[in-house]
Amino acid sequence: MNHKMIVYLTAQIVRAVGILMFLPALVGIIYQEWQDFFAFAGTGVGMIGLGTIFTLKKPENKAVFAREGMCVVACAWIVISFLGALPYVFTGNIPNVASAFFETASGLTTTGSTILDDIEAVSRSCLFWRAFTHFIGGMGVLVFMLAVLPQSDTRTMHLVRAESAGPTAGKLVAKMSDSVRILYAIYITLTVVEMIFLLIGGMPFYDAITTAFSTAGTGGFSCKAGSIADYNSVYIEVIVTLFMMLFSVNFSLYFLIVSKKWKQALANEELHVFLGICITSILLISVDITKVYGSFWTALRYASFQVLTIISTAGFASANYIDWSFFSQMILMILMFVGGCAGSTGGGLKVMRIMVLVKSALKEIRCTLNPRSVVVVKVDGRAMDKEVVHGIGYYFIVFMMIMVISILLLSLDGHDVPTTVTAVITCMNNVGPGLSEIDPSHSFSCFSSWAKILLSMDMLLGRLEIYPMLVLLTLRKH
Repeated sequence: MNHKMIVYLTAQIVRAVGILMFLPALVGIIYQEWQDFFAFAGTGVGMIGLGTIFTLKKPENKAVFAREGMCVVACAWIVISFLGALPYVFTGNIPNVASAFFETASGLTTTGSTILDDIEAVSRSCLFWRAFTHFIGGMGVLVFMLAVLPQSDTRTMHLVRAESAGPTAGKLVAKMSDSVRILYAIYITLTVVEMIFLLIGGMPFYDAITTAFSTAGTGGFSCKAGSIADYNSVYIEVIVTLFMMLFSVNFSLYFLIVSKKWKQALANEELHVFLGICITSILLISVDITKVYGSFWTALRYASFQVLTIISTAGFASANYIDWSFFSQMILMILMFVGGCAGSTGGGLKVMRIMVLVKSALKEIRCTLNPRSVVVVKVDGRAMDKEVVHGIGYYFIVFMMIMVISILLLSLDGHDVPTTVTAVITCMNNVGPGLSEIDPSHSFSCFSSWAKILLSMDMLLGRLEIYPMLVLLTLRKH
């Protein structure tokens, strides 16, 4: 284990995020929030200084392999979540450290769960930082660093694989570092385009940029207490719904489209399954809640938004689904597990894993009925490597084990069953709101400090797809 390189790379990330702190500090100047300006600027200077101290001497051994990559990812996300919480504490917007850590972890992991009960009472600088953490965390803290800092391609590959969302991580072009920059260019372009469309719809500039940041990271933090519902605009709901879907699609498909490989992109099996799940869920819920709104088209409007906000794990709200039937609520809960496509900014298990798990189950059934048959799991017409298929199965087992343990621990906090269970589900899948005490009209402030730390760790486990956090526990043993 190359401990010195782990510290060196983590320090580089701390310094890079420290520089980003000057953006909310600038917002503080614009809105004359001087306490916020000094809090963000001071934290930024401190992070830059801390990062510089630990990067003054570059390690002689620069080797970074899979284990080091996972440790760097886990260390960086935990450290950044803590340091990124300091401005909330310094400004007094979130004076409790555990609550501030929860809010920052929720932002960076693009979960969107919040402990804030009166969002519009929070300073503009802090609301900007909340949304901006979604933008940073959407593509990944390390992916951001790798997009702007020169790294060896071997090192880049291990770091990207450790932070990537999905069962596998590949290159778009020959060099991984170039692939990272292409992905970020697509990410930024989509974000800017959404912001322009929101401005056309009459949304104020500040609201448009924070909403675009939150949509890009499929996070869901809003500067309005009632989220997207407060704008009461069908146009804005349609635009946000469309971009939640776009950010839930594998970004490599956009590269294929830009490369004029339309047929290959549109033939993607995961995309077909994702769209099929969305359309089926929207229609089922629309029919079910028509009696609530008295019109199928009104029901379709709210069902479309809520299905996309849940499956994309964005966590915005245009309606409080707690008023819907148990059937519709259960569909949304299932969608929390599904999540977006692999290689997107969406959370959840990912559509690719769900596909492979279902196909593996069908394969076992066929082999049981006909033991002599040779059946392989295929995706896009190609047989998947057995190691990848087994890895997905193991991941699912570990994921569910951690979820069960977290639910048992959280039950000690004394909340009802829907609150306890959905709190863990929504945090591990990086979705945002849950049911009962944590529905879209309520916050997570009802939990104790230790429970918020537990849920914060669940967010990090879900966003980093478990293994980097588990590898970090073995750091001293190697």
